Amino acid sequence: QVQLVESGGGLVQAGGSLRLSCAASGSIFTMNTMAWYRRPPGKQRELVATITSGGGPKYAASVQGRFSISRDFTWKSVDLQMNSLKPEDTAVYYCNMITRYGDDYWGQGTQVTVSS
Repeated sequence: QVQLVESGGGLVQAGGSLRLSCAASGSIFTMNTMAWYRRPPGKQRELVATITSGGGPKYAASVQGRFSISRDFTWKSVDLQMNSLKPEDTAVYYCNMITRYGDDYWGQGTQVTVSS
């Protein structure tokens, strides 16, 4: 059983920074896709950033240039550095990992609140 545990959410003022972390534990097969999603209040979940074994990181247009996704070399953890945060970045952020076999895992979510 694989579990993803997220940390690093919280309350920050606009213009501030937060770093989210997500670590996988359990019977870990090689992950080849790691991503961060978010669900703003009253809205659907949206993709924020992703990184795959076959390519570089990709970002949603709304966070391009402000957020940075990175992983450890073992493919067991992924971070999201969030800078220049805006009130519209307020959301529950979810970590997602997919193995090379297509197994899909999600974290429990961590709240990020950006005050104006």
